[in-house]
Amino acid sequence: MFLRPNSRGADRAVALAAVSFLFTGCSLFIGNAVDNAADNLTSAILNQDDPETVRDGAPAYLLLMDSLVEGAPQDPDILQAASSLYAAYAAVFVEDPERAARLAVRSRNYASRALCEVRESGCGLVGLSFDEVENRVAGFDQRDVDALYTLAVSWLVYIRTHSEDWAAIADLPKVEAVLQRLLQLDETYENGSVHLFLGVLKTLRPPALGGEPEVAREHFERAIEISDGRDLSVKVEFARNYARVLYERELHDRLLTEVLETDPVYPGLTLMNTVAQRDAIVLLEEADEYF
Repeated sequence: MFLRPNSRGADRAVALAAVSFLFTGCSLFIGNAVDNAADNLTSAILNQDDPETVRDGAPAYLLLMDSLVEGAPQDPDILQAASSLYAAYAAVFVEDPERAARLAVRSRNYASRALCEVRESGCGLVGLSFDEVENRVAGFDQRDVDALYTLAVSWLVYIRTHSEDWAAIADLPKVEAVLQRLLQLDETYENGSVHLFLGVLKTLRPPALGGEPEVAREHFERAIEISDGRDLSVKVEFARNYARVLYERELHDRLLTEVLETDPVYPGLTLMNTVAQRDAIVLLEEADEYF
């Protein structure tokens, strides 16, 4: 299910979206505190073409987020920003499974607190049954998108870092319910990342066990359309999670070749695109052995 060999793409896709959301979504509240410093930091990180630089600098920013939460524990914007950074760092840059799991717990806790501050019916959402989650999120509206998206991202990272815990795996349908509500509220949010997540989730299981690869393909293609093909990570995950699963070598190689032929430098996407191109190279090098 969630543990198949290529499921690494799930947390990679989630983390890249978290990075994007963190450094675009939190600049406003921090900007009020430190003038233009956050805007400059946002630009510097998202337009960085060396992921190692971001990785090495992220721990200091984690501590900064913690300090901001300590100073304003009921501020949903600060809680969302902290959650997003912890999710991104845990999924992309941390190799120690136990450490990644600890960071993911903190990420989801921050996200849960943020959603509770935004809407009372969001309190304790992660501990509810599927039906209760589905019923509650049905009452959320456009004002809740930021907080709901943050919870979905952190929850997915939590599940991935607790992949040996069947209780965590059992939460996947709940996360999908959250994503489906987000899709109804704003399918274009964060360059169509909700479509990307749903595309990955729809391919985690084979068709015989409930997987929906053709629905997944529609989600991947819509995500590409929404981002106008600028977000290269979508094509990488399309190749990894759909083309490989269905053994469509031609589609697989075409998507990855397009990624490598595209200039990764684009405002707000350079960092993610650089990581995507690195992944594309590896996937192409392994293609003969895989197919």
